[in-house]
Amino acid sequence: MGYAIVWLVNTVLSLMTWAIILSAILSWLFAFDVINNRNRFVAQLAMFLDAVTGPILAPFRRVIPPLGGIDISPVVAILTLQFLGILFNRMSAPFLIGVFG
Repeated sequence: MGYAIVWLVNTVLSLMTWAIILSAILSWLFAFDVINNRNRFVAQLAMFLDAVTGPILAPFRRVIPPLGGIDISPVVAILTLQFLGILFNRMSAPFLIGVFG
């Protein structure tokens, strides 16, 4: 059970990291007019990624101003998620594995 909890937390952190990366790439593709959101699939994908990553990126966007039109909040959010993953694996995972097996 402990291994399953550790796996679940690590998987969620990994999926959130990939969602932030995909959201950033999609925003670049919109900005450089490579794709447009008139395509229904692209618009739904963009809305989904915004809904998933918005709550994570919003606190960082409030604190970090855009630097010359470049938003670095996804980079800070990914670094924070990586930090939380390492912290969880070093501190909480051994306890969960020890207690639940």
